[in-house]
Amino acid sequence: MSSQTTVVATAAAAALATGVLAYAVWFDYRRRTQTEFRRELRRNERRQHRLEKGQAQANAEAQKQAIKRAVDEAKEEGFPSSSEEKEQYFLEQVQTGEVLGADPSKGIEAALAFYKALKVYPTPADLINIYDNTVAKPILDILAEMIAYDGTVRVGGSPGSGVDVAEMMRQMGEMSELGGIPGVGLD
Repeated sequence: MSSQTTVVATAAAAALATGVLAYAVWFDYRRRTQTEFRRELRRNERRQHRLEKGQAQANAEAQKQAIKRAVDEAKEEGFPSSSEEKEQYFLEQVQTGEVLGADPSKGIEAALAFYKALKVYPTPADLINIYDNTVAKPILDILAEMIAYDGTVRVGGSPGSGVDVAEMMRQMGEMSELGGIPGVGLD
């Protein structure tokens, strides 16, 4: 590089730095001295906060709808009935859930695979405890929503003597809303 090119590049960088510094000084002066400018900054901040809050609510609602669709589709597909088919299905679904769980953008698909495995597992309470220790929290939250929406998953030895997991999760959600224990769900 020639010395003239270096001088031009240095002058351009100095002019840019001076411009940025001048803008910062001007902005700070306006912020300190003009009440209307401060008011407009606060309005813009509140407007941005409302937009973000609305977007977050829309995303949460869209995720809930996607969860409901996924559970409904899984129920329509059905689950295997023989013990050999259940075992093979369980292993496939757990493996699929683990693979999909590695990608954060595939949370619903991973949770759906774990949900399908849970539906065919003979003792869902044990499997839920295993999931609690091995599956990432965002996927567990989605899985909890799936279980709560389904409402047919029971924990216990026989179908009539088990605890209703969906009801238990609803109660935990109510307790967390009342300031009790932290619940499982889409926070």
